[in-house]
Amino acid sequence: MSKFYVTTPIYYVNASPHIGHAYTTVIADTAARWQRLKGNQVFFLTGTDEHGEKIRKAAEAAGLDTQAFVDAVSGNFRDLWEKIDVCPDFFVRTTNGFHKKAVQEVIRSLDASGDIYKAKYTSLYCVPCESFWTATQVKDAGGVCPDCRRQVETIEEENYFFRLSKYQDWLTGYLEANPDFLRPRPRHNEVMGFLKNNKLDDLCISRPKKRVSWGVEFPLDPDYVVYVWFDALLNYISAVGYGVDALKFAKWWPADVQFMAKDILRHHAIFWPIMLKALGLPLPVVVFAHGWWKIGEEKISKSKGNIVNPLELIKDIGIDATRYFLLREVALGLDGNYSWPAVVLRVNNDLANDLGNLVYRTLNMNEKYFNAQLVRPDKSLPQAFRDSFEAVQRDFGRRMDAYEFSGALETLSGFISAMNKYVENTKPWNLNKEGRQDELKKFIYDLLEGIRICAIYLSPVMPRTSGIIYRQLGLEAGQMTLANAVWGCAAEYKTTKGQPLFPRIEDIGVRP
Repeated sequence: MSKFYVTTPIYYVNASPHIGHAYTTVIADTAARWQRLKGNQVFFLTGTDEHGEKIRKAAEAAGLDTQAFVDAVSGNFRDLWEKIDVCPDFFVRTTNGFHKKAVQEVIRSLDASGDIYKAKYTSLYCVPCESFWTATQVKDAGGVCPDCRRQVETIEEENYFFRLSKYQDWLTGYLEANPDFLRPRPRHNEVMGFLKNNKLDDLCISRPKKRVSWGVEFPLDPDYVVYVWFDALLNYISAVGYGVDALKFAKWWPADVQFMAKDILRHHAIFWPIMLKALGLPLPVVVFAHGWWKIGEEKISKSKGNIVNPLELIKDIGIDATRYFLLREVALGLDGNYSWPAVVLRVNNDLANDLGNLVYRTLNMNEKYFNAQLVRPDKSLPQAFRDSFEAVQRDFGRRMDAYEFSGALETLSGFISAMNKYVENTKPWNLNKEGRQDELKKFIYDLLEGIRICAIYLSPVMPRTSGIIYRQLGLEAGQMTLANAVWGCAAEYKTTKGQPLFPRIEDIGVRP
């Protein structure tokens, strides 16, 4: 048994969650479920980022105490995860006491090694992003923040800095020697290009309390709080015991994969590795920056006001169909275009017409021809879908391990389509009419066995649907393990037909 530690970014609590948050977290949940299916020990971390002046101002605008405000919005995220069947092992909040202590311990450690200093400076600052920018970066972006495209302001003050620039050559060398650390490859190339063409500035890691009052107190100076991004990144180690539980930390760190959207790649590909190096800690195995969901050419985001509420999508198509759409519609790493017609097409074709129809009519035939009870005739794999089944056995796990979720589901769809074609070509109604019961028994068993194996493979993506299928097959959920995803494992079936898993969506009108 191996360990697997997977993280999402922690989400900023200045507003409620949207489909982008759901996407990242479903990705991580699916990776965690896949590893558990393989029999590995898993620690899946998500949470909320709750510090910064932007949070204090949002609380003020809502007429709430800041702590009460972050408690409420953090609860919205946890509610969404429950409603979309996301099951983290831990939900971290940067207002947790243990996290604050870990942040302060890190700063003391970096200060002791000479990597922190205090200096006066003048810089351009984006309040919404809480990020500093150089004059060149702002000029290249057309005079606005390079991230959110809003106005920046000039700030002159004294602050504490982390010697980021000291580690630029090391990071460049590390990325050259480990090209699979940043995925997908375009993200690696992007960061390498930046490092080779720009000189890193040292990172300002404090904010004066007179300007930013809501944050972790800076342990070297009570007049300052810790910069929200420096604070936030450290959740990945604070949540697994850094500075508190050495055995737990040794068990889980480093993370095996850290998922986030590509707009925060710079923080995870430059700041985070250098922070870990300065602390003498190993780096994550993989940092994976996925693409954006767009409507037309516009990125879905709070600032653009084109939010897609995942709860509305769940209400329209269900939990598992939502999870499936997010993972199947776009290859992880690429941008995806969201539209209601795309949702309808994916649900109707893949889930209603293919998977749902296969399951329903096979259970219906077993009930009609064999009183819902079937004993295994033999273990041979039918030639009719041997190739597609072997493709699943060969490629599904490899693709899941590589976080190619869409590709893995595409492989499984090929197998499901082959079984549907097997029904049309075999014409079981003729076998029954002609009294060829042995052939009919073998035919239905083959379909039931194929469906059973599909349910196992689908369980990380659609856990509810897989559980329903297993119960309809008369099998125990505890039998849904990767070790049982082999042909001929089930000796008999006592099936229950139930309702179709995915009714077709007939309303293809406009949705928000």
